[in-house]
Amino acid sequence: MTLPQERFDELLHRTALACLFYYPEIAADDSDYNLQKDVEYCIEPVKALDAGDLGELRTIVGRVIANPSAHRAELIELVMVLAPEPTGE
Repeated sequence: MTLPQERFDELLHRTALACLFYYPEIAADDSDYNLQKDVEYCIEPVKALDAGDLGELRTIVGRVIANPSAHRAELIELVMVLAPEPTGE
């Protein structure tokens, strides 16, 4: 299923925001914190994708939140595969 580019842009914006507020000790400092909740928040704009693509996105978004420098290229590459081609408008 092809979703509008804006949905993928929102996925990237939400992931960047989650990265800003994540720090390694958060689970110890905040007993209510759950990385999976952040991942679900990030992928919400693209929930209409098929289950296989969503599973891959969940995994990569979780990695990006925890370590953006090591994994952001994976996320960008996947978004480039899943997002529609730019129309040049």
